[in-house]
This record gives sequence, structure tokens and C-alpha cells, in this order.
Amino acid sequence: MHDVIVAGGGPVGLFTAHELALAGCSVLVLERDREPASRWKVLPLGLRGLNAGSARTLDRRGLLEAVADASGTDVATLGAPPDAESAPAPRAMSHFAGMDLDATRIDVAALEYRLPAPAAEGFMTSQHAVNSVLSQRTADLGVDIVRGAAVTAVSQDNDCVVVRAGDHDHRARWLVGRDGGRSVVRALAGFGFVGTEPAFTGYVAHVSFADAQQLPLGFNVTPDGMYLRTPFEGHVGMMDFDGGTFDRSQALTRDHLESVLCRVSGIDVSIDEVHLASSFTDRAMQASTYRMGRVLLAGDAAHIHSPLGGQGLNLGIGDALNLGWKLAATVHGHAGDELLDTYEAERHPVGAAVLEWSRAQVAAMHPGHNIPALRKLLLDLMSTPCGATHVYRMTSGLFEHYDIGGGHPIVGTTAPEFRLADGSRLGELIREGCGIVLDFTGHRALRDAADGWAGRIHYLTGPARNDLGLDALLIRPDGVVAWASAGAPDMGMFMEAATRWFGRPDRRSSG
Repeated sequence: MHDVIVAGGGPVGLFTAHELALAGCSVLVLERDREPASRWKVLPLGLRGLNAGSARTLDRRGLLEAVADASGTDVATLGAPPDAESAPAPRAMSHFAGMDLDATRIDVAALEYRLPAPAAEGFMTSQHAVNSVLSQRTADLGVDIVRGAAVTAVSQDNDCVVVRAGDHDHRARWLVGRDGGRSVVRALAGFGFVGTEPAFTGYVAHVSFADAQQLPLGFNVTPDGMYLRTPFEGHVGMMDFDGGTFDRSQALTRDHLESVLCRVSGIDVSIDEVHLASSFTDRAMQASTYRMGRVLLAGDAAHIHSPLGGQGLNLGIGDALNLGWKLAATVHGHAGDELLDTYEAERHPVGAAVLEWSRAQVAAMHPGHNIPALRKLLLDLMSTPCGATHVYRMTSGLFEHYDIGGGHPIVGTTAPEFRLADGSRLGELIREGCGIVLDFTGHRALRDAADGWAGRIHYLTGPARNDLGLDALLIRPDGVVAWASAGAPDMGMFMEAATRWFGRPDRRSSG
């Protein structure tokens, strides 16, 4: 019996498996598809965007360089060099409803806790690139992956979960459903799934047409919808505001795609051949809870929305990062329901905010005689420092904040890239997936107290190049600051935070 079964072997499922295995869990991944390679996963239709927050996450697990290389991106372009004294201004690869963000308008002074980091920008990748790196890394960690294993039944009791896939029953202590927007795990386990119905049917296609240059590159909002042409030859997307009434079970023919493209664009375009195409909607739904007994949901299984802004993969990576170490601590007996329940408490609001962001973008693209005026107003607001900074905060993935208390305002944010005087930096120090105490001034009481969580918390001391006015921090395995002190540490508050997030100490601490 495995500790955890992960249903779904896409990027989010594999990253979940990575986090669990890194923390010493035995993991089985059940993937429906028989082959890891697919035309849907490579460019152009496998195109995905990783925001700066996801790039930081990959860096803090030692995965960034491999994913960047597989994506054709020079990792050196994603952040600051090691000797940088300050963080460079953001380049901000983002938009709102097809309106590009002008990064020069961002009020950098309003972005708190910024330090130079090697992963400060997002980049374009493909599902295949991410999957290939994670498949190798999870295999190195001993994760078992079974392909061609579609989940057909789920049952659970007080001790384990039984998952039927093909002709086999698989048992584990926990099940994580990462099996996509039409999640079988979600349905079989009885999760509620609520939200709003679609306003449009969207299409993404790889086609051949001789007159492609008639279609301008980028997002193009028209009186009849929206279309997108990317730099990849023959790669187009369309949004047809039909209320989502198109029967998506039928084949997408050349005639249908050409008709939609001509109508939405207002340009007479002839499609010669359809190589690959799919449809989607902007249905925005979220699981009412992320946990039922021994079954948990994350990624698209927990929330679906339109792909506008490319938030889906990034949201799923954030779910995996938050859940992995907490579930592992539960498996190892260091924590109980209280810690595991913080997964939903922290991630459900983040998912809800992304759904609202998606709905707002759809509303700003919906055909109507008032929409051009609304878009002009939004663009004017985005051109102000406050507006540009807000869009950057919402899309970069660098500024999530969990309401976990703790006194200092940095608590609940992801720790900035502290670099110690010896040249080591947080992104390297946290790669083992343990908690960390960073003690910049060497408090003996703090060191002695941290010893009580040996193996769960690593104590590190030494001056930082820039300590942001802090004396010490306790950082969770996901990089979130759990406790911080701007002076002599309050040992009572430290002990409370360490116990809350890492369980009881192994011995009585002198703190």
C-alpha cells in the first residue's frame, strides 16, 4: 500500500508527487493516457505560460534550469545575477482581457520585500517540457507511475482509500485528485462543484491558411468576439460569445472553424487544413471543499475557468506546493487534521480570486455597444501606477498572502530571496523541502529551540546581505513565512508557530 495515490500525471499531478516524494512519502501516480507524448502537449497547442511565482517555485526545488532549457529559455534572463545589489524592475509578461500591461508603469516602490532573485520573471513553455522534466525527477525520487490507468471507482474508510483503475485495485492512505477539469475523482467522491455557466465557446487550433497575415498578431477584440494569433505558424484562438451552446461532443470541422474565425474577426479568411483543434468554454466552477475524508482535490480538479491570462497551470502548481508538505507531515504522524485543513483554508480563497479575475476579463471582452468605452476606461486605469501595480500583483504570482496571523506583516507571504554573506541563498537552502530558521544575528535561544524539530526544521545563521530589517524568520517548506522577528525574538511566539506548522518537538526545547 502506498502512502498517497495521485490521480493524474500532468504537470500539476507530477509536481504533487514530487513534493510528496521529496518529503519521504511513497507515491503512486495513475495516469489515464498510455503515452506521455502527445500533439496536444507540444507546441503550438501545448503552449503554457509560467508566471514569475511558478518560476520561483521551480527554482526553489532545483527544477528551473531544466524546465527553462526544455522550453528554449535562457535561465539567466529570468532574474538578477548573484552580485546584484537590488532587484531589477519587472518586465511583466501579462495582460488583462487582451490589454497588455505596460511594465514601465508599475510602481516598484510599492512592491514590498523585493530582493534580487534568479527567478523573477515568467516565461513561455509547453506542457511537454514541464512534464518531461517532472517525469524524470519524480522517477529519480522513486515515484511509481502507471500509464493507461483511468480511474473508474473510489471508496474510502477510516484507514485507506481504494482506487479502481483498469482491472486493478490500488490502495493508499490518501488520494489526491489531479485529474483535470472533468475530474472523475471529484465526481466519484461526491464533491460539490459550483460556479457560473459559460458566456462563450472558445477554440484553439493549429491550421494552415495562405492569408494568415490578414490576422494581426496578439489579442484582437472585435464587435463579435475575440481572436488571437500567436507567433507560431497557424496557431489561432477564438472566442465566440454564443453562451457556450456549441455541442462540444461533435468533431471540429474546417468549415465550422473557418465560419467562426471569419465571423469573429470580421475578415474573410480561408482555412486550407485543420491539423488539430479543440474547444473550451469560460465555465467558472470551484469545488465547495478541497477535502472529503481521505480524498483531496487540487489543480483543475478543484477549479476550472477560462484560459485567459494563463492562470490555470500556475494556480495548480501553487496548490501542489501548499498541499505536498502538509500531507506528508500527516502521513509521517507529525501533524493531524488541523494542519491538513489549512490547505483548503489557504488555497480555496486563492482559487476563488482567480475565478473572479477570469470572469472580469470575460466581461470586458463580451460584445456590446458599451464594451469599447469600458475597455478604454480599464486601459486608462492600467496605465496609472496604481492600476499597473495591481495587475502585476494579480498576475505575477509573487504576492500571494495567506491570512495566518503572526504579528509581522511579512508573515503569510512567500519569503524573499535572502542571500547570506557566505553566498548561499534561500532558493538553494530550501530545496530539500524542510522548514528553515534564518537567524541573521545568532540568537542562542532560537538555535536551541529549533533543535527540537531536527529533521523538520533546519537552523541557519549568519548575516544577510540585506535582512530587510529582520532578525530572524521561520519559513515553511513551501517558502511561506510562518514567523518573523524584527528584534530580539519572542520565543513564546516562535514555539507556537513552530508547533502549529511542524508539530510537537521531538524533545523538550530549552526555548
